[in-house]
Amino acid sequence: MNRRRRSHAREIRHRVLPILEVLLVSVIWGSSFIGVKAALDYAGPLTIAALRYSVAAALLIPFIDWHQVLRFRRHAGLWIRLLAIGLCQYTIGNGALFLALRLIPATSASLALSLCPIPVWVFGAIALRERPNGMQWMGTAAAIGGSFLFFRAGFVAVPPAAIGLLLLAVLSFAVLPVVGRDLSRDRRVSNTALTGIPLAFGGGVLIVIAMLAEGIPQLPAATWGIILGLALVNTLGGYLLFNHALRRIRAGEANVLLTLTPISTAVIAWAAFGERLTVLQLCAMAIVIGGVGVAQRRRTKRDLSRNSGTRE
Repeated sequence: MNRRRRSHAREIRHRVLPILEVLLVSVIWGSSFIGVKAALDYAGPLTIAALRYSVAAALLIPFIDWHQVLRFRRHAGLWIRLLAIGLCQYTIGNGALFLALRLIPATSASLALSLCPIPVWVFGAIALRERPNGMQWMGTAAAIGGSFLFFRAGFVAVPPAAIGLLLLAVLSFAVLPVVGRDLSRDRRVSNTALTGIPLAFGGGVLIVIAMLAEGIPQLPAATWGIILGLALVNTLGGYLLFNHALRRIRAGEANVLLTLTPISTAVIAWAAFGERLTVLQLCAMAIVIGGVGVAQRRRTKRDLSRNSGTRE
């Protein structure tokens, strides 16, 4: 019994850092809207996304250990997975989301994105054999329900085209947590490579699409400064932390934590712009936070040890 308790305590300590990392990511990504909102005065959303991802990739690529990466040059599966992450997370997911936003309010999109933990848990159970227990399903349901309560104003008629685009975005955004977890927990590739190479793939393709759809932007120096900040902090900082956390926590657990991102956005908007939060929204935030906490619980010894992703 004492040995089991000590093992349980070690596992909790082992998970504290990655959980804190993803919590920080939710705050970082929650602040993205400030920079994007300012940059939208001078460029389209696809252009801003393409530039921030491409600049981030250019900054990180020199730090990748290419000797290690090239050892996998004969392993086509690894490169296919990195390409899949890049295209799904940065090109397809963002592209579908931005197209949907032309048809529906941003609140409706936030509601749809709050469903992302569901495909992540399902894909993770199939591809990674990381099956959530009952408490984790309950916590996920509570976090999603709290998000719907928070964004209740987003319940408007959504055209079929927007539904299809949002479904594509949700499924695309589920690729990074699952495939990234698979590569991270087995240390198949370094964190810098796992972050930088997909950014280069996805950002490069998105630049071509943005130029065709929105033209070549004329950006003032201040806007380039905003994009550089988004690339350094919100993109590099956020994705390096998130991918590192996937070494020790499951894809579903990490993605449920990200349901706190809209909450972070709301708190930042309240602090920076004085935007009002109602009592109902505060209650919804409490439900989301409680659900996220429950979703991190692994009740049994098998839950604690299986697929922990540690190879010390």
